[in-house]
Amino acid sequence: MDFLGMLLLSIIQGITEWLPVSSSGHLALAQHYFFGELPVIYDMGMHMGTMFAVLIYFREKILGMASSLLKFDTKSKDFRLVLLIILGSIPTAIIGFGFKGFFVSMYTQPLLVGVALVLTSLLLFSTGFSYSRKAEPAEKNAVTMGIGQGLAVAPGVSRSGATISAGLHMGMGWKEAASFSFLLAIPAIFGATFFLWLETPPDSIDWALMSVGVLGSFISGYASIHILLNFISRKTFPLFGIYCLLLGLAAIALNYPG
Repeated sequence: MDFLGMLLLSIIQGITEWLPVSSSGHLALAQHYFFGELPVIYDMGMHMGTMFAVLIYFREKILGMASSLLKFDTKSKDFRLVLLIILGSIPTAIIGFGFKGFFVSMYTQPLLVGVALVLTSLLLFSTGFSYSRKAEPAEKNAVTMGIGQGLAVAPGVSRSGATISAGLHMGMGWKEAASFSFLLAIPAIFGATFFLWLETPPDSIDWALMSVGVLGSFISGYASIHILLNFISRKTFPLFGIYCLLLGLAAIALNYPG
């Protein structure tokens, strides 16, 4: 993989990480058809870039959460939000680690990625029938969105699509569901990258190539967050289902045996 290839992959990752179209699915298909397969650690490095984008974009909220923890201000909304993120991260970790082997194997099976994209499209279409009470995150929302995030470890299942859709179906408002989805991603991405890092010998990593991937996904990921929060709404969200459906069907058609 040369630097240009990594830059293009990182831009794909950054744009698709926060839009409901599955960044991991796009990376898997792009590598299979155009760039060649990369070790998963590079994929996680690009995910780290988009995680840094969330940290910067929501820096005021995150600093408020950190302050509430240091002060142990149990009555503040920020402290409660931290607890909800921890609660939502539990089912994510159980599913992610429990099915890790299968999910990783999917990266080299574009047919399964296509099936997952079709399932994502159905999930996105379903939000057109959801209701909203403009509700803030609650315990049941956190658990349900955490389950969705765990399933989205599978390439082709959109993390933002699964979590935001779950929030909308639980009655959350659009902005509330999207914002909580982004914050919920932080411990998931950090945890997955940390454990994968422990399994990867440092001398097997091309650090210059990794740096390009992290930086490219950070910049494009920041732009993607801004687009989703400011230019996409509950009404336009299901339209991404059309894209996922077409891409998924194409992947299935190209890889269906016989």
